[in-house]
Amino acid sequence: MIRRDALRWLAGMAALGALPIRATQAESRPRLTLIIDDLGQTPARDQQILELPGPVVMSILPDTPHATELSRKAYRAGKQILLHLPMDPAGGPFAWHPGMPIPELEKRLNAALNAVPGAEGINNHMGSRMTSQREAMAWLMQDLQRRHLFFVDSRTSSATVAAAEAQRAGLASLSRDVFLDDDMHPEAIAKQYAYGLALARKQGSVVMIGHPHPATISVLQRELPRLKEQGIDWISADMMIAVRHNLAMPAHGMNGRYR
Repeated sequence: MIRRDALRWLAGMAALGALPIRATQAESRPRLTLIIDDLGQTPARDQQILELPGPVVMSILPDTPHATELSRKAYRAGKQILLHLPMDPAGGPFAWHPGMPIPELEKRLNAALNAVPGAEGINNHMGSRMTSQREAMAWLMQDLQRRHLFFVDSRTSSATVAAAEAQRAGLASLSRDVFLDDDMHPEAIAKQYAYGLALARKQGSVVMIGHPHPATISVLQRELPRLKEQGIDWISADMMIAVRHNLAMPAHGMNGRYR
């Protein structure tokens, strides 16, 4: 894995315009990053995600019964860990809400990170009413920069400014391209997965987010072992940040800049 200080350097260079758009992307194998959210609730399903045959990124909710235990287990297994930070309309003791003062946001972030040891970055759980709050998002990205953590914008709202503020701060970050299981029918999940692979081939890379639903797990167990023969490289989130040079994909902005 890329060390956090290297990620910080990479993001800073991208913010300064010192890194070119990756000219060889179309000539190389497409890349896929897979993040599974909402972990820490059900040990049996968490274990199935842990056993997926590759660098699945495990995003763990801090207010779940098994969050800390799963984080330690995932770390020992060499999996990349994200803090799945609850944001409004999510509730609970760690959740961020519009209008909260920065000291309270910081207190909740500190507590959430303590509950998910080994997290290398965070992504938002829900957050459609929070990721549009520019002041809070700007503070978060600057704080994550200080901690040498990266950010993944789950893009639960078209009004999000989270990725734009991460880019403005020079923070190593990504944005989600495809949700696998808004529709939890197996056929719909398989269709979204196939769409994700097609998008990877079209733009050179794709970031997928799924959840530990039985149907999602079944599709992933069947399909992921076929990635190599399909000509797609499965990589971790930090490697995808390096591939994308902190630039927005076309659906999220123009000329690499987030809207």
